[in-house]
This record gives sequence, structure tokens and C-alpha cells, in this order.
Amino acid sequence: MDTLCSRSPVLGADNACACLGAEGASHLDSPVCAPQHDTNTEKDQANQQEIKGPSMYIPASELTGLVQGDNLASVMSLHPEYLHIFWKTQHQLLVMDGALCFPERHYIAIMAAARHQCTYLVSLHSSCFLQVGGDPRWLEGIHHAPIKLRVLNDLNKYLAHRPWLLAKQHMGVLLKPRGGNSWSLAELTHAVVLLTQIHALCSFVMGCGIRTPEKSQLSSRPKSPRSEMMNGTHEAERVLAEIEKLNGDGEVATREEMETRFEQEKIECVRVSANGRITPCSFSPAIYRFLQHPEFAYIDFSRRGESAPPTFHAHEFTWDCHGYSLMHGLYPEMAQLLDEKFHVSYELTYHTIATHQGVDTFRLRRSIWNYIQCIYGIRYNDFDYREVNQLLERSLKVYMKTVTCHPERVTKQLYDDFWRQFKHSEKVHLNLLLLEARLQSALLYCLKAITSYMT
Repeated sequence: MDTLCSRSPVLGADNACACLGAEGASHLDSPVCAPQHDTNTEKDQANQQEIKGPSMYIPASELTGLVQGDNLASVMSLHPEYLHIFWKTQHQLLVMDGALCFPERHYIAIMAAARHQCTYLVSLHSSCFLQVGGDPRWLEGIHHAPIKLRVLNDLNKYLAHRPWLLAKQHMGVLLKPRGGNSWSLAELTHAVVLLTQIHALCSFVMGCGIRTPEKSQLSSRPKSPRSEMMNGTHEAERVLAEIEKLNGDGEVATREEMETRFEQEKIECVRVSANGRITPCSFSPAIYRFLQHPEFAYIDFSRRGESAPPTFHAHEFTWDCHGYSLMHGLYPEMAQLLDEKFHVSYELTYHTIATHQGVDTFRLRRSIWNYIQCIYGIRYNDFDYREVNQLLERSLKVYMKTVTCHPERVTKQLYDDFWRQFKHSEKVHLNLLLLEARLQSALLYCLKAITSYMT
């Protein structure tokens, strides 16, 4: 580890990255990292924040828990219960004792964020990397980083874009002895959680239009083409009606019908796209320098005219029965935190839809979660996938798929086009579900590959 971390890691809270905070501090007082940038005066900064707000999509007046200097926390604070467990997880990943030294952790985060051209997170972790004693030469590009970090490239790109391709041989390449550049199982596990967490966080940051501080800006986001506003005055009522219909439906589908409906939904996932409404992104040099194989991107799990990879049957390798146990043996503190984070996001409810109160939103939340995992080829055998089409209309599916698979392509138009009656807090809640469903999907594929390597 000395060759990778030639500069001393932080020794105490006073020397730590200013945003990491001390253990036990309130999550609103200790953001994980705030990008460091020049400011003119505190007054100018406050005025700029008031005018622009933390999000390009959400008015500042809608955000009740603004956190000075942390746009991510300001948006996520719409859901304090989730924000609390999110900060605990970030604190464990980036601050507490672990297999990786501090500069490695932030550099791996930079590599992960670069896959989705996430300026906010690349800037944030570049700043923190230097604050915890990272070698500035590494920030000149991936080729200036140690070989041990560079060999994570394949793992990084597969986890970000096509996790179903991961196999035990990919784990073997990293874990086999190789002249001081091999990874221990504990180190690899820490790196896997970092990569998947940051990939999924890119989806949240870009799905909610979270602003990068002006002085830290590395590249521009695609502009939203102008279009006429779609009429969404009855969306909430339609969703409520479909929920009531499903709750009262006594139909019990056969095993064959359930399988057919899943296969149909996989095909439907391929058809869901923004139909040319998205402006292509180009890599800025500040992002490109941290990438290998930048052309590698998400492709549909079931591509038209091609044979699809085998379906991942969730009951054969679940988080609760398999993933958690393996993670607990390799990184016990993180296993507990991830488990809590998954459950908080999945079960979070305020029993409301738009202006309607006393609503059981379980079916809607489950359909959102299962649709995202269907995009990654994961099937729940006990779930009837016809519910997805009944509860999720097309513009919502387009937004969900773009946020999850191509977050760098999200525009304000896509954000505005769905759930027009719903509150911004409900759209942020949706993004929390997308973050965690995506994170769990990638983790399951990778943990299954590690299990295959170990047995």
C-alpha cells in the first residue's frame, strides 16, 4: 500500500477533508465532501445561491433543508430519513477504517464518476483527493495513477454500464498475485462498493439536475430542446385508479404467464428511448483524462435481433440471503449500512400521491424498483410485470431509463415531462429508488462473480 499512498493519510479530524466531518456529527452538519472553489465575497456567493439554487430543475423555494456549500445534501434533505443513512454510508466508505487508504478511495470515486461525465462528483472527489494527501500528478490523468488502480478499468466500466458481463475471471485478474499490484479480497470489496455507490450517485446527481459550483465546472450539460408542455393534469388520478384496480384484482397468473410477461417487459425496455430528444454529450478533456475505453457504454440487456444473456433470477442470488452474507464476511460495517439503505429507500413512504392523502404506494414503489432491475436483466419470479405497464407511463419510463443507464443525457425537458401533478419531493423520492435499485443490481452481479471465483 505504501507505493500507492506515498503521502500520509489524514491523521485527525482537523486535517481531514473539510467536508468529511467528525464521526457522530449531524448529517446536515457534515457533508461528505464539498468541492473547493474560489469565491468573490460571501455576499456574492449567497446572492448567486439564492438566484440559482442547488438544482437546475427544482426551485430553491421547494427545498426546505438548504445546506450551505452542499447542493447534493440540499436536494436529498427533502427526505431526511434517507439522508441520514446515506451520510452514514458515505462516512464509512470515505472516512472510517477500511482496506483502502484515503487517496485511493477518492481516486476510485473520480474514476467511477468519469464514466458518466459527472462534473459534480469528479470535482468534489478531486478536491478531497488533494486534501487527504493525494499526489497531484494522479489528477493529470489515469495514466499517471499507479498500475494497481489502472487495472480497475474493466471492473469500473462493466459495473457502470453492463454489470451482467462480470464473471469470475474478471475477479481472478484482480486477485491473483502480480508483483505487488494485486488486490486483496478486502481491498476489492471496498473498491466495488465505492464504484457502485458513485455510479448510482451519478444517476441521482444528474437526474435531479444538481448544480456544480461555477468555479469547479469541467464541462457543460446537454441543453434541453424546446417543446410544448404535455398535459399531465390527470396523471395522479390515473395512477391512483390503477393502484385501486390492482388491489382489487383477484387474478392469479400461472407460472408461464408470469414468465411471458417478464419477457415482454424486457422487450418493452428496449423500445423505451427518448426518440431523438436528447443532445449527444461530448467528453471534456477534464473528464476524458480519467477514462479508458470511453466509447464503452450501456447497451440494452435484450437487444433486438440478438440473443440475450441469461436472465438473472433474483431468488437464486438475493441480497437478503446471499449478497448480505458475503458482504458481511468481507466488509461487515458496510453490509449493515447497505442493507439499511436499501430498506429505507424501498420502504420510504408518506402515503401521498400529489395532493392525495392516505395512499398505499407500495405497488408503485415496487414497480419502479423492479422495472430498473428488469433493465439489468434481473427477474423476480413472484412479481407480475404487467403492473409495470399499468403504473408507469411512457414518459416516466423514458426518464427512469435515461437516469439509470445514461445519466449524462438527462435534460430538464425529460424531468418536466413526467408526473406533472406530482411534487418535486416525489420526483426526488423516485430518484432515490433509482439510485438504490441500480446500486443493488450492480452489486448482485459483482458479488455473484466473487462467489463463483471463491468456490
